[in-house]
Amino acid sequence: MSTARRYPETGVFYRALDREFPMAVRGEGCWLIDDKGRRYLDACGGAYVANLGHGVSEVTDAVAEQIRKIAYVNGTAFTNEPAELLAAELRTLNPKGLDFAYFLSSGSEAVEAALKLARQHWVESGRPGKHKIIARTPGYHGNTLLALSASARESYKKMYGPWLVPVTMIPAPYPYRCAPDSPAMTADALEEAILKEGAGTVAAFIAEPVGGSSTGGSVPPRDYYKRVRAICDKYSVLFIADEVLSGSGRTGRWAAIEHFGVVPDIMTLGKGLSGGYVPLSAVIATEKVIAPIANGSGSFKHAQTFSHSPVICAAGLAAVRHIQKRGLVQRCAEMGVVLHRKLSSLASLPAVGDVRGLGLLAGIEFVADKKTKAPFPRKLKFAETFVQAAQEAGLIVWPNVSQADGENGDLVMVAPPFIISEAEIDELVSRFKTALDKTLEACHVHR
Repeated sequence: MSTARRYPETGVFYRALDREFPMAVRGEGCWLIDDKGRRYLDACGGAYVANLGHGVSEVTDAVAEQIRKIAYVNGTAFTNEPAELLAAELRTLNPKGLDFAYFLSSGSEAVEAALKLARQHWVESGRPGKHKIIARTPGYHGNTLLALSASARESYKKMYGPWLVPVTMIPAPYPYRCAPDSPAMTADALEEAILKEGAGTVAAFIAEPVGGSSTGGSVPPRDYYKRVRAICDKYSVLFIADEVLSGSGRTGRWAAIEHFGVVPDIMTLGKGLSGGYVPLSAVIATEKVIAPIANGSGSFKHAQTFSHSPVICAAGLAAVRHIQKRGLVQRCAEMGVVLHRKLSSLASLPAVGDVRGLGLLAGIEFVADKKTKAPFPRKLKFAETFVQAAQEAGLIVWPNVSQADGENGDLVMVAPPFIISEAEIDELVSRFKTALDKTLEACHVHR
């Protein structure tokens, strides 16, 4: 076995250890600039995070001002003004009834806390037998151990299997690959799973209202979540809407679940909640969820050092106010129409099987055969090759793999900052086509 050093000469422990990264030194709106002066159109906001674009002085000034006032307080001893104001602001934006916010630092933390909250709700409601979680496959909710347990990301889960808890998986609504009357599309799969597990044992059902990277922006049928809501109510199961990726205005509504006319019991927000200026996430709950805890033990059995931190809440408050002041949620709806109209031209290109999404969230799925929808074999690494070709073309997109059958499948996601212009969308499409040509050539795919 060779002991030759294969990883870059750096003291930073990056996720990818077998490559070097360009040095990003500056951001301007939707663009990133590296230390060689090269410009990249960030078509996925980093990791669906940079919703506001770079250089928003209202946010940076708010953070600096808060740090000058007070940097950190213990959330078990004090409240603070930014946390109180942000919670009040979110109460006006969230679906009606989602009134109580618990602030954290990442989406994984928020999902972990949301699932714990659901469990504690039932324990303090006198129903400790309700402990099981139902989630969907494909699906993704984070990388902390409970959030990973609820995710259908086998490539991540395989190594940590002995540490994960069992979670019942049902098929996700995936219009490109599911029949319209299938249990996945009608939500019958959820009721079947609850009955199989026993309603008295099921605590919560968690789902991304609009598919994230795991299904490439798949949009469920219009009545899907009304059926979900009815099933959860019928069997006393809490419905958790994971809006870490799809929320904060990304789909053209503040929360993606609003498109479907229902209200979950718990909702998570993250990623773009602060526009990427600081790490910030939130668990949002109804009074029904927290009342048994408030009237029982009086304490949520969960802790994070930086929960309710005044600095991160100040950034979130400034970001949310900026979104409202500039009408950026409505802009997402309007520019989303433009984005999807222009992306639709990609559907005629070789290897593009489907283009889908909602608002400024889109997925482009690649296939080896358009008629059969057969995916490329995983060993070809089509998505990874495309992402590298796109970056070389000055375009940043987000890949996902294995969504077709759990092993094979390739897609990329587009989720640009809310401020993207029509001219920049045209540039996005042009660079996408350039990257696809290079990918087809590199993977020896016949056109």
